[in-house]
Amino acid sequence: MKQHIFLYAVLSLFTVTTATGCDERSDNPMPDSAIRVETAEVTAITSENAISGGRIIGETQMITEFGICWATTDNPTISDNYNVGAGDASSFACYATGLSVNTTYFVRAYATTSGGTVYGQSRQFTTLADSDDDTPPAGGDDEQNPLASTIYLWPEGNMAKITNYTGSQGSYQDPPSFCPYMNYFPVAEGMTVKGAVLVCAGGAFQFRSDRMEGTPVAQWFARHGYQAFVVNYRVRPYTMEEGSLDLARAIRFVRQHAAEYGIDPNDIATVGFSAGGILCGDEALNFDELVNGTALSSAYRSDALDEVSANVCTIGMIYAFYGRLSVASTDVEKFKASKIPPTFFAYGTRDPFYRQFQACADAVREAGVEVEEHEYEGMPHGFGYTHEEWMISFDRWMTEIMSNN
Repeated sequence: MKQHIFLYAVLSLFTVTTATGCDERSDNPMPDSAIRVETAEVTAITSENAISGGRIIGETQMITEFGICWATTDNPTISDNYNVGAGDASSFACYATGLSVNTTYFVRAYATTSGGTVYGQSRQFTTLADSDDDTPPAGGDDEQNPLASTIYLWPEGNMAKITNYTGSQGSYQDPPSFCPYMNYFPVAEGMTVKGAVLVCAGGAFQFRSDRMEGTPVAQWFARHGYQAFVVNYRVRPYTMEEGSLDLARAIRFVRQHAAEYGIDPNDIATVGFSAGGILCGDEALNFDELVNGTALSSAYRSDALDEVSANVCTIGMIYAFYGRLSVASTDVEKFKASKIPPTFFAYGTRDPFYRQFQACADAVREAGVEVEEHEYEGMPHGFGYTHEEWMISFDRWMTEIMSNN
């Protein structure tokens, strides 16, 4: 069922007057009437990244490329830093990446055709003073205690991967020695245990935004009766698929130790934010059941944990969707064939991905999957744990799902 949390008369993703203009350096500028470009509000600002995007109005069939550009000076152009958008030009979002801490930037959406490049209005933002990301430990352990606060997911020397990562680079979240792991947040002793929930923070598969979307979320669910885990999956230079295998491995571990956690092995849910939600979706679409590391690498050696199902009973998509980074899937047949679980969507109306969340939820519903959808009026991308209402609703949703297992 679809629940609109706030009633509103007029929905507007972009709240500032549209700006139209051509790149002054274009040899053949376009007429102003061909297309208009709007720059989306800047949200999900961290010390190194932020999200903006745009909307293009007019003859979009003429467009050969669109995206955002940014610089520390006003009115940036594609001669500065830029990222190319994907999906629907009528509403898109992009990450500005590789930013410096505590620095003021300007960002503009753009659209390019054979006639030149048109820009939206310039928006200003300042990055955070320090990193909001988690610091991963090094090492691993073949015999993990399920009640330990840190649980490593792969035995030493046998981590399924396709990326040959041999040297750490400044823009990478983790060193080459990084071993994916979970942080465990137990239900308080004496409290009734409802089930388990695995949390995947977002960060464009380049970092993990733990302080906004990881630890505080897991702590909230632990206080409300869920054995909670933050999954520290692999990010850049690793692929989304490698991260999905990390999540599948985490699900298997929790199911294998269901008795120690005091849960029914069928009562395991995942919840993810932005890229973390996309990861949860990819796991359910492509790496659930008994799919293991051999799907990516023939060098991987299967073990006893691979004989445990990686299915979940529900997924929480928090400003996220099934698909890939920046592009939602609406493949109804794929959703049917993959037998994805009941899915909970929560997102804000100021999010640049707003229309993609709606389209994905509609397609999942059309595939015959049970859906609950929450739209929060005026909320941007990246609200994380600060908007408790979605957590209350997801708690109720999971309780209902798990009680019927």
